[in-house]
Amino acid sequence: MNIGKVYDLAQPLFAGMPHFPTHPPFLRSLTKLHGEMVLPNGASSAAEGIAMGGHVGTHIDALSHFSCDGKLYGGVEPVQSYSDGVTTYGVDTIEPIFRRAVLFDIARLEGVEALPLDFVVTPEHLEACGVTPSEGGIALIRTGWGNYWNDSNRFITGGNGPAVRGPGPKKPGAQWLSKHGIFAAGSDTVAFESVPSHMEVHVHLLVERGIHIIECLNLESLAAAGAREFLFVALPLKIRGGTGSPIRPVAVVE
Repeated sequence: MNIGKVYDLAQPLFAGMPHFPTHPPFLRSLTKLHGEMVLPNGASSAAEGIAMGGHVGTHIDALSHFSCDGKLYGGVEPVQSYSDGVTTYGVDTIEPIFRRAVLFDIARLEGVEALPLDFVVTPEHLEACGVTPSEGGIALIRTGWGNYWNDSNRFITGGNGPAVRGPGPKKPGAQWLSKHGIFAAGSDTVAFESVPSHMEVHVHLLVERGIHIIECLNLESLAAAGAREFLFVALPLKIRGGTGSPIRPVAVVE
């Protein structure tokens, strides 16, 4: 059965990879080496332990990730505890994602490999890409910063000091996306929105409109193929009370 060309949209996980400073890093260590325990037939195995935050690597934000004035989406107060997480709008309530998606290739629109550090994606840029997200669909923005994934300092700060900085939309761009009634918006940066900020875009999408955010995507191969519309597939982990989850998303281009 030919389902179309599949593009992997996930960034690799490795020790020392980029992570937003308020979230824990990705940690991995082998817990058993080959040869430490050998079966009578000569077989042995290796295994590892992994620790990471729910917002590390390619991931999706649950609606429980952000609040404003103490309220989540719909004016709901969060039910939360350190042991149980935020059970209101937890990431475990996000169903497997099989939705139509469009790519706003802003880097290509600007004729650059990657957008400058302080570039703001405006409604005019989104309009100029010539695609329109469908209601209940996914809108992805390519800035080109996925090329910096193996350089943690550059990916997080633009190589320009300790503060998190990078391109993305501010609230007007987010409002242009949200007016289409999308399910989620994503990008290849660590914060989705233009940073530094007071996270106005996160508040608008997650709290005001109930729209998920997907961050740290790898959109390079998809963009190189010239794909603009496709099926987006991703399965969040069922972390009860989680505010976010790593995902392994793919794009299926018919």
